[in-house]
Amino acid sequence: MRFKRSQRIQELIHEEISKLIQRGLKDPRIGFTTITKVELTDNLKLAKVFVSVMGSEQEKIDTLEGLNSAKGFVRNTMSKNLYLKYIPELEFRRDDNADHVEKISRIINELHSESGGQPL
Repeated sequence: MRFKRSQRIQELIHEEISKLIQRGLKDPRIGFTTITKVELTDNLKLAKVFVSVMGSEQEKIDTLEGLNSAKGFVRNTMSKNLYLKYIPELEFRRDDNADHVEKISRIINELHSESGGQPL
């Protein structure tokens, strides 16, 4: 199975931004953040970076604002570490999948406890 070039670069960008968030960004607005997925267009011009943030709704909003204000720094650092002809524009987006999974799990557990542990 052969991978498209954009998929390999997605993995590189994911790894690089994750490292950068762990060590390089000093913005106090950026909380406990995890990069969940990177979607790169086939022409390698735009990368949508999906982030999951732990915390309150305001902390999630502040983290997204902090990441968006650090786009230039992130791209500059990526251009030094990744040997690509063109570094894609970054677009940070919130990934709410973890919240949905938690909500569904809570509902299932409530239904399970209401039925007295009997299978539905």
